[in-house]
Amino acid sequence: MEKVSSGPVAEVSSIIIYPIKSCRGISVPQAPLTPTGFRWDRQWLVINNKGRAYTQRVEPKLALVEVELPKDAFLEGWEPTKSSFLELKAPGMDVLKVSLTTPQGVANGVSVWEWSGSALDEGDEASTWFSNFLGKPSRLVRFNAASETRPVDPEYATGHKIMFSDMYPYMLVSQGSMDELNKLLKDPISVNRFRPNIVVDGCKPFSEDIWTAIRMNEYTFQGVKLCSRCKVPTINQENGIAGSEPNETLKKIRSDLVLRPTKKQQGKIYFGQNMVWKDCLAEGKGKILKIGDPVYVLEQVSTAAEAAA
Repeated sequence: MEKVSSGPVAEVSSIIIYPIKSCRGISVPQAPLTPTGFRWDRQWLVINNKGRAYTQRVEPKLALVEVELPKDAFLEGWEPTKSSFLELKAPGMDVLKVSLTTPQGVANGVSVWEWSGSALDEGDEASTWFSNFLGKPSRLVRFNAASETRPVDPEYATGHKIMFSDMYPYMLVSQGSMDELNKLLKDPISVNRFRPNIVVDGCKPFSEDIWTAIRMNEYTFQGVKLCSRCKVPTINQENGIAGSEPNETLKKIRSDLVLRPTKKQQGKIYFGQNMVWKDCLAEGKGKILKIGDPVYVLEQVSTAAEAAA
C-alpha cells in the first residue's frame, strides 16, 4: 500500500442520486452524505407480487421513469412536510406524486439479492401506476431504516450498510475513464449507463482502480472493491433498449483476464470503484459533498491487479 500526500488529483464534477432503484437519476449540485449513501439514494424499490426487486436487468423500461424531488431535499437538515412529494413521470403515464411523509403500509418478504426483510408500502395508487407501466403486478416500497439493516459484505467493508443499492453505499467513476472508453466505441455513451453516484474529473483514465483511501473535501472514503458490471451498461438510458456495447469493448480492456491475470478468473468486467464513507462510523451525522470539491488520494495500491475485486 502506497501512502500518497500531495495536492488534489481531481475534483467532483457530478453527483447523481437514484431515489428509486433502476429508475432515472437526478443530477444535483450537492448532496448530504449518510452512512448508507447520499440521502435519498436507492431508498425506494419496485417489487413484483412475490416481493422480488424489479431492476433494469429484467425490466429495462424502468430506465424511462423520471424521478424528481423537491430542490430543498438536498440541503443538509431539510425534512419533508405533508406537501413534499416524490414525482414520477414516464411515457404514456400521468404524473405520480408519492408523499415523502412516512407511509403506514408494510410489505413483508421484500428481497434484494441476498437480503430479505420488510419495507414500507407506498400504497395502491403507486402500485397501480407501476403495474400499468410495466404491464405486470408491481408495488413501490421504501426502505424501513427504523426496523431493518442491510450490511455490506463484511469481507470488504465491516460495519457499513446500505438501503436498496446493489452492494455498497457509493460508486465512483472518473471522467477520464469515460473518455478513454468512448474513444474505443463507435457510438459514444453517457456516464449514466454506469449509474455512478460520484464522477470526478482531472485524473488519468482508470486512476480510481487503485484508490484505497481518498479525501473529497474533508471527508474520507475507502475504495473497497472494483465495480464488476452486469448487463445494465448495455441498456440505453434514453430509450430502455439494450445492445451489446459497451460490454463487448469492456471485455477486451477491462476483464479480470486483462486486469488481474494472476488472480482467480471469474469472467467479470470492471468499471468504477465501490466506496464507503469512512468518517461515518465515527461521526454518524450527514455532511455535504458538492460539485467542485477537491479529491485527494491518501492511499493507493500499485495496479488494478492488487485492488480488491
